[in-house]
Amino acid sequence: MLIDDLCTQNLIKDSKMLTPAEREEAYAWIEVHCTFGIGIVPASVIDSDGILTATERAMQLAVKDIERHVKPEFLLVDGRDKFWFDYPHTSIIRGDQTEPCISAASIVAKVTRDRLMIDLDKKFPQFGFASHKGYGTLEHQEAIRVHGPSPLHRRTYLH
Repeated sequence: MLIDDLCTQNLIKDSKMLTPAEREEAYAWIEVHCTFGIGIVPASVIDSDGILTATERAMQLAVKDIERHVKPEFLLVDGRDKFWFDYPHTSIIRGDQTEPCISAASIVAKVTRDRLMIDLDKKFPQFGFASHKGYGTLEHQEAIRVHGPSPLHRRTYLH
């Protein structure tokens, strides 16, 4: 099955438009048929260097991960920010809604993050990461208020 077929079936699109089960199904296909990289930086990088620098650093790590398998020829990047890469690239506003490869990247990112948060919930059950996946829900904010921030939390988020 080609990515175009999955797009037709509405499984490769902006990850926010898919249910968790649909994201998992799409991720399983992407994992078999595509080369992708993962880049993760700790919250301390966001606190010290800012969200855009942390985002760029994570994307650089993802590209390095891809380079273990193939040499990219061109990168499509979601958003309007101008990041630096060793490869030619284009930033596309709302690219996760219009470009299948960016949609696939959004699915990989969301599934990877959700799985990470579910695992972290075992170490920090008082925060409920498995339910809110680390987003700033009222439940999450209340857990931080009651328990204080964990080592995973950004220190600058609520300021």
